[in-house]
Amino acid sequence: MPIKSLDVTTLKQWLDKEEAVLVDVREQNEYDAGHIPGSVFVPLSGFSQDKIPPHEGKKLVMQCRSGARSYKACEILQSLDNVLEVYNLDAGILGWAAAGYAIK
Repeated sequence: MPIKSLDVTTLKQWLDKEEAVLVDVREQNEYDAGHIPGSVFVPLSGFSQDKIPPHEGKKLVMQCRSGARSYKACEILQSLDNVLEVYNLDAGILGWAAAGYAIK
């Protein structure tokens, strides 16, 4: 299954409705400096499928600063489970902030 791209507006809607699990794959210092509320921290440097929280019945979204590292995380997950539906947040937290959405 191909990796799907996701825009920040759709992600905001999904998070508001509790329809998605958002995984932030940036590094600790980046996450500590600010993150999307409700995101789960799983850095790409130590990324593995078993660190992904349960997401049954929800959409699984990977997020980083601009979308490149999160795409890599999506590729890792797809290589382990090629039928897994996974989304990459286009523009990452930069796009989220540019849209005026809250950062914690």
